[in-house]
Amino acid sequence: MSASPRAPGISPELHASFYHFFSYAGGAVASVYLGIWLHEQGMSTEQIGVISAVPVLVMLLINQFIGRIADRASDWRQALVILSILAGTIPIGMFFVDSFWGILLVWTMLTIPAGMIPSMLDAATLRMTQRNGTDFGFVRAWGTVGYTFWAALAGFVVAWLGGVAFIPLFVVVCLARAAVSLQLPRFRGEKRQQAAAQVKPQASRLREVLKPWFVLPILAFAFIQATHSILASFAALVWKDNGISEAFIGPLIATAPAAEAAMMFFWKRFAGKISARHMILLAAVVTIARWTIMAFNPPVWALFILQCTHSVTYAVGYFGLVHFIANWTSEDIAAQAQGFAFIVQQALIVTTLLVFGWLVSGLGSHAFLIASVFGVVALGCVIASLMLKPTKGDSAAVAH
Repeated sequence: MSASPRAPGISPELHASFYHFFSYAGGAVASVYLGIWLHEQGMSTEQIGVISAVPVLVMLLINQFIGRIADRASDWRQALVILSILAGTIPIGMFFVDSFWGILLVWTMLTIPAGMIPSMLDAATLRMTQRNGTDFGFVRAWGTVGYTFWAALAGFVVAWLGGVAFIPLFVVVCLARAAVSLQLPRFRGEKRQQAAAQVKPQASRLREVLKPWFVLPILAFAFIQATHSILASFAALVWKDNGISEAFIGPLIATAPAAEAAMMFFWKRFAGKISARHMILLAAVVTIARWTIMAFNPPVWALFILQCTHSVTYAVGYFGLVHFIANWTSEDIAAQAQGFAFIVQQALIVTTLLVFGWLVSGLGSHAFLIASVFGVVALGCVIASLMLKPTKGDSAAVAH
């Protein structure tokens, strides 16, 4: 599957940005109404939980296998196009199922290819921008902008047309992502030349690098990312219980991705001043402060400030993670390495969400102190990694 013809004057980064805008479209639409739609189909809370969890568990089992296939291909574009087409056509089956087992089967089948796209796309985009000397943050930011846009559009369409519009809209955006994937550029250089920004030595097999100093920063960001799942699943509920008006809850939720996107767009101005692991360390410190303050029901104005710290806890932390992995691994295992980090994140997120609902019901906003503890654990993981293997020059461009 060769690279798509490139229009004159349109850079590979622009093609990739366009796809990033659509890459989270299905997930954004689902986040708005899937739970409600499943309830309307007669699914119990337990069944909804199973439908949400099973695809994640399957992805944990096969992610590395798919990543290995993608890494062995001549370019990651091939795998991204195939995954996008599968994630675009399988959702059509949602029109023909209404039972628990039918919905579970189709939803699992469509979620698996869709769920494997983000980590592979980020690995491919980072390698391309490193090689070309361009801004990964600018390209990646369009994924966040797209997610916000598609979620807002889904909310508007469902409010206008009702729940009957959910599945048609979901299928349309998934098909649109598949169509846009056809214009993706080639991500690897000719003959797989290494990116100029990369440093040696780099592992060419995943097992070569799975050592404590390498795994600990991945685990650190997984703990930080788990706090973001808490934010998405429980923050609005806790705020409402604490007397925050619904008129403020929507803007509060929107502030986090807006701050995240802003940091990504302007990241190039700050890049090169801090090492990759120190970026994760900074995210951990801010995570501790963010959730400790949030646990004590601060006023609305303070919540808006805390939501702005998402620009550090997610954007800076995530950029630290992907650069850390890229700096220590070769293109031969790029998708596998990023996929391994994705597996660790998803496993911890699933565990966290299973436990945190019970904590919120018993402790209210004070349950957010558990998220602060996650930040402490993340901080400890990064410090331990730095002690085991110090950085080679902390001022180097997003190095180790």
